[in-house]
Amino acid sequence: MSIVTVQLGQCGNQIGYELFDVIHNDLNHNTGLCSRRENDHYQEVCMERFFSEEESGDFVTRAVLVDMEPKVISQTMSMATRSGKWKYDQKSHFSQKQGSGNNWANGYCVHGPKHQDVVMDLVRKQVEKCDRLAGFFTIMSMAGGTGSGMGTYVTRCLRDAYPNSFLLNEVIWPYGTGEVIVQNYNSILTLFHLYLSSDALLVHENDIIHKVCSQLMNIKQISFRDVNKVIAHQLGSVFQPAYTSDGASQYSRNPLGELMACLVPHPEFKMLGLRNIPQMSEHSLAYSTFTWQGLTKHLRQMLIANAKMEEGINWQVRPSSRPTEEKFSSRRELLFNTSLANLTILRGKDLHSASLESFRDPALYTSWLPPDDAYTVWKTPKSFNKYEKSATLVSNSQYLLKPLDNIVSKAWNMFASKAYIHQYTKFGIEEEEFLESFATLEQIISSYSNL
Repeated sequence: MSIVTVQLGQCGNQIGYELFDVIHNDLNHNTGLCSRRENDHYQEVCMERFFSEEESGDFVTRAVLVDMEPKVISQTMSMATRSGKWKYDQKSHFSQKQGSGNNWANGYCVHGPKHQDVVMDLVRKQVEKCDRLAGFFTIMSMAGGTGSGMGTYVTRCLRDAYPNSFLLNEVIWPYGTGEVIVQNYNSILTLFHLYLSSDALLVHENDIIHKVCSQLMNIKQISFRDVNKVIAHQLGSVFQPAYTSDGASQYSRNPLGELMACLVPHPEFKMLGLRNIPQMSEHSLAYSTFTWQGLTKHLRQMLIANAKMEEGINWQVRPSSRPTEEKFSSRRELLFNTSLANLTILRGKDLHSASLESFRDPALYTSWLPPDDAYTVWKTPKSFNKYEKSATLVSNSQYLLKPLDNIVSKAWNMFASKAYIHQYTKFGIEEEEFLESFATLEQIISSYSNL
C-alpha cells in the first residue's frame, strides 16, 4: 500500500527531501546480508510505498510540496532532479510569493482556506496514482506559520476528505532557546488542532537532534541539513519494510495501519517518540562493531530512564524506582518513564541472537494494558543505511511529558499578560481558542502523568 507524503513549509520540505533520499539510497543498497529474492521483495514493497515509476524508468515520489514562499520548494525539487536517482512530480507542488510571517493564525485562517482547493486537488491526483492508499504522512514544524498553521489546516482537510485513511503527522519540536518569539503560541495551537484530526503525532525535538549531531556524529559546525539528515535516517528506519511477526513471509503492506495498531490503543494518547541506535559518523562506523545484546540493552535503558540519545544514559534508574510524589515545576519528576505501548524494529544480520523479552516486563507499562498487547517487534535481515545492525524504538510513553509541560507553561505566561495576542486576533483567532488549547493540552499532560 502507498503512502502520500505532504511536505509543509520550509522545514517539512527540507526534511522530506532528505527522507526520500535516504529511502532511495537504502532501496538500492544490498550488503549481501539477505538473499537476492528477499532483497527484490524489499525493493518492491518500498517502491510501492514511496515512489511511482515512469515509463522512462525514473522514480517519482508520491509527495505534495506546499510552502507559501517558492524558494525552498524550487531548491528541493532541483536537488532531487540533479541527483539523477529520483525526482518529485513537477506538477505536485504549490507555492506563493508571500509567507505566513511565523504567525500560526495567518497560515491557518488565511492561507489555508484561500488555497485549500488547489492543495487538495494536488493531493487527490497523488491518491489517484496509488493502487491502494495506506494513508498520509505529513511533515511540518510547530514553531512557524506555514508549516504549523497551514499544515494544521491541511491536516484537517485530509481528515475530512479521507476519513477512513490513516493520518500520521511528523512534528518538529522547536529549540528550547527560541526560534521565534511566538513559537510557544504556535506550538500549543498546532498540537491542539492536530490532536483533533490526526491519528498520531511522531515528534522530533530539535534540541535532541542537535546533540546527536554534535556528540554522536562529531559534526563541528552543525547546519540545518545535518539535523534534517539525522531526522530522515530515523524516519527511514521506521518506514522501510519489515516483517511484523515471526515467521512472516511477506513484508507489511500497510505500515501506517500497523503502526497505529501497535502504538495508539486509545485516542487520548497520540504522542510518539523515536529512538534509533547506533548513530555515528561514517568514519567511526567503519571501525565499529555492534552486538544485538549491547544494542537492545542500551535501547531498553534509554526507554526506562527517558534518555533521548545513547550517550549519558542514567543506568541507575530501574522500573521499581519510579517516584510517585516528586515534582518537576508543578508536577512530579519522571525519573522512570512509564509506557503505554512500544515498538522495536531490528534491521541487520544474526537476528536470531537478539533477545527482547526484557521489553515485555510488566513494570515498564501502564497497568491497564497487558505487555503482550503493549509491546511489538518488527524485524528484517536487510541492513539499513550502511549500518550492519540497527535498532529503533518507537514509543507511546511519558517521553514528551516534560517538553510539553514546558511549552504550555511558557505559552500561558505570555497569554496571562496578553503578549502578542493581537497578532492572532487580527486574523480571526480569538482568546477563547487559546483557552481551549490550554485546557486540552493540560488534559493530555494529566493523562500521560497518570499512566
